[in-house]
Amino acid sequence: MPRTRPVVGDMASDFDRRRFLKAASAAGLVGLAGCSGGPSGDGSDGSDGSDGNESSDGSDGSDGSDGSDGSDGSDASATVGIVYSDGGLGDNSFNDAAKQGILDAEEEFGIEYDESEPDGTGEFGQYQQRYASSTEPDYDLVSCIGFNQGDALTETAPQFPDQDFMVVDTVVEESNVASYLFREHEGSFLMGVLAANLTETDFSAGAGSTAPDSTNVGFIGGVDSPVIRRFQAGFEAGVDYASDDVDVTTSYVGSYADPSGGQEQALSMYQSGADIVYHAAGATGVGVFQAAQEEGRFAFGVDQDQSVSEESFADVILASMVKRVDTAVYESISNVIDDDHQGGETVALGLESNGVECVYGQEIGDEVPDEVVTAVSDARQEIIDGNIEVPETTSN
Repeated sequence: MPRTRPVVGDMASDFDRRRFLKAASAAGLVGLAGCSGGPSGDGSDGSDGSDGNESSDGSDGSDGSDGSDGSDGSDASATVGIVYSDGGLGDNSFNDAAKQGILDAEEEFGIEYDESEPDGTGEFGQYQQRYASSTEPDYDLVSCIGFNQGDALTETAPQFPDQDFMVVDTVVEESNVASYLFREHEGSFLMGVLAANLTETDFSAGAGSTAPDSTNVGFIGGVDSPVIRRFQAGFEAGVDYASDDVDVTTSYVGSYADPSGGQEQALSMYQSGADIVYHAAGATGVGVFQAAQEEGRFAFGVDQDQSVSEESFADVILASMVKRVDTAVYESISNVIDDDHQGGETVALGLESNGVECVYGQEIGDEVPDEVVTAVSDARQEIIDGNIEVPETTSN
């Protein structure tokens, strides 16, 4: 009988998210999860957003309509426009996690929404302004997903002072913008502890195994940016904390939507001796999983439990660093409905209250040795207690 992983910290589905994040905002800084078992939803709804501006009813949304059912939003509790980050929907990662927050709010509150998938950074401002200037419907909230929307929103928000905005992964210091940051480095530290302990162990599970004569792990980022550098910094620090003998190889593909590039770089790492590769690269990470299967090694997912959202690779995905983007989107909508928009405030989400989590894979995560599970759990508590200060920047 498979062993059930202990849950370190409550899963997001098990707590009152509205109460939690309002308290977090008041406190100014909170944290979110350890390495636990299972997801709270895979965030994959099957939409592909292939025309770059797909709405929830299949309309193109280009005229600012709400897109959810073709109505003017008059019967909805709120009408929301959401602008996704690079790579769009179908990444089974960052953008799909944001979409899950919209779907949760739709189910809970009866909102209507329209969603847009810009083709590049240059289009972010266009879509932000389209929603903000719309009167039919009048959008109660415009959700901007991703740090790379910050510059555009800094210009857009002052032009529409009566429009509420939220943004993920960056801070826009305007009174009508609620900013949500995640302490990715804290969750990534746990992934580093897990990786370092396993690469020093003769371990096999599913389709993967560690090489007895190798103590090497890898990190692959999408676009080189401060956010992804936090992932890298935390991972490297976790590896160093767990062992002086494990090396970390790092590389950046330069895209969140290049699986072939991710596969090429991961293959190079595995063939050079890496037992485990951790990616923070959106859809590019699919290539990492492909390489792990090809080489019989392991991989770590990101943003969602990718052993669920990328089920065909569950036999090599040992764990994922889940980032509760869905909770931030859901809560920002809840606040607007309650006339309590957190404009001008920054909410930072880390380990303490499960804003980031190390989640063991559904298929093979329960085979991780107990002593390794304990090491990860202990490291989590040390961070929460303030005994470990995780760096946010890399040394290179």
